[in-house]
Amino acid sequence: MNDNTENNKENQSSPLKQEPKTIFDGNENLTPEELPAEEELQVEEVSSDVASAEDAVAGHEVIDAGHPFLLNENNRMKFLFIGGGALGVLILFFLIFQLFFGAKKAPKIITLTYWGLWEDRQIMEPLINEYQVKNPTIKINYEKMSPQSYREKLIARGRNGQGPDIFRFHNTWLPEIQEVVTPLPSSIMSNQEFEKTFYPIYTKDLKVQDHYYGIPLEMDMLVLAYNENLFKKAGILTAPANWDEVMEDVGKLSIKDSDNKLITSGIALGTATNIQHFSEVLGLMLLQNGGNLKKLDTPEAAQALEIYRKFAEAPTDYWNDTMPDSITAFAQEKVAMTIVPLWEVLTIKAMNPDIKVKVASVPNVPGSKSISLASYWVEGVSRFSANQLEAWKFLKYLSTKDAEMKRFEAQSKVRLFGQAYSRVDLGSMLSSNEYLNVIASQLDSVYSLPLSARTFDNGLNDEIITYLENAVTSTTQGVSYSEAMKTAGQGISSVFSKFKIE
Repeated sequence: MNDNTENNKENQSSPLKQEPKTIFDGNENLTPEELPAEEELQVEEVSSDVASAEDAVAGHEVIDAGHPFLLNENNRMKFLFIGGGALGVLILFFLIFQLFFGAKKAPKIITLTYWGLWEDRQIMEPLINEYQVKNPTIKINYEKMSPQSYREKLIARGRNGQGPDIFRFHNTWLPEIQEVVTPLPSSIMSNQEFEKTFYPIYTKDLKVQDHYYGIPLEMDMLVLAYNENLFKKAGILTAPANWDEVMEDVGKLSIKDSDNKLITSGIALGTATNIQHFSEVLGLMLLQNGGNLKKLDTPEAAQALEIYRKFAEAPTDYWNDTMPDSITAFAQEKVAMTIVPLWEVLTIKAMNPDIKVKVASVPNVPGSKSISLASYWVEGVSRFSANQLEAWKFLKYLSTKDAEMKRFEAQSKVRLFGQAYSRVDLGSMLSSNEYLNVIASQLDSVYSLPLSARTFDNGLNDEIITYLENAVTSTTQGVSYSEAMKTAGQGISSVFSKFKIE
């Protein structure tokens, strides 16, 4: 240490430095010669407090035995300085860490594009909003698409990365949209859960090998729509249950003028060009007669066509090509009965709000169980989607009991009735509705065939319908029923091969 440091130390106040001052008391002005001899200097007895302090440091190494506590205090200051510096470094490091790593990052938002058909945004938006509130990292953009060329757009835009994550498709479309569909993950819904939740028709239509390719949210099928007022005028109290009763009622309901011109038809059957959904009705008759769409060169197929055509052939001539299209004719009260999917009742009521239209199960073969033909839409997930799991989670939410009921309620506010539920546990609620009870009664005996009109698929359905239309029309030109169906069968077989349907 330098002298100044030593002096500074000696000037510091400490218990041990108080005693040396008493030694020199009164001698400050003496010359060195006048000072007492060294041996004469006597240190006064150290107080017990000081002795205790000295005892406390006994056994510790000290550099200056005359200033033991002064050195420890200095070390303490050094330790405090070092510790303070280390603490400062830690605080600085913590602040830097918080600045670069500790700040909570905003969650990534996943956007799902949903292509819908038929339903306006006002129906879907409340459910979408509810889901987004519960899942704030999910944003769903719903687009109501035009049905025209919809299927082609779905595939083409999917290929170039501009397609939807979620899309609606018809129950008959799976063979023609294989390129875009993806299977429902078991982590979202197992096969057992699917089969327990939904009706058997969905398991038949949507299962390929061991996977389901869509979640159904609705059901529709063929029904017999009839004009209650025209029935009352004809003295008919109930709708016909089988084809024998149909033939009996049609004679009472059909009205011709003095020139034998048809004024009011009993039922719209027998032709192809002016009957909407003729292909579905003919397909239903084929099934009821034991026929098979893949084998139209059989007596069962020819007989089904013959039964269908009889309604528009002489001498009965209950329907003909001079009548308006069947839906328009029904709305104008020019026909008393027509077989259509249930949703066409909404079309008829929109055209004529005052018409008294009722629905019943489609007529069956006497003595046989009533069956019907399904036509409904399904929600699927694109295999081109980068967010397939999130898309499936949303669709499962839409299929929940609560969501289906809310959607039905929203639909019922803007039209006569909502879509029939797809869930088994909501079936009892359909039974209490005067329109939907028909669907509820046949959900266990309904089938699907690729004969659905107005799907606008420009593929499987439309191509098969064209061959059947040619078959019906050819019989008006003298071609036999068997030959007409055989020719149609050849064309339909090529369509099946095109879409790899066995």
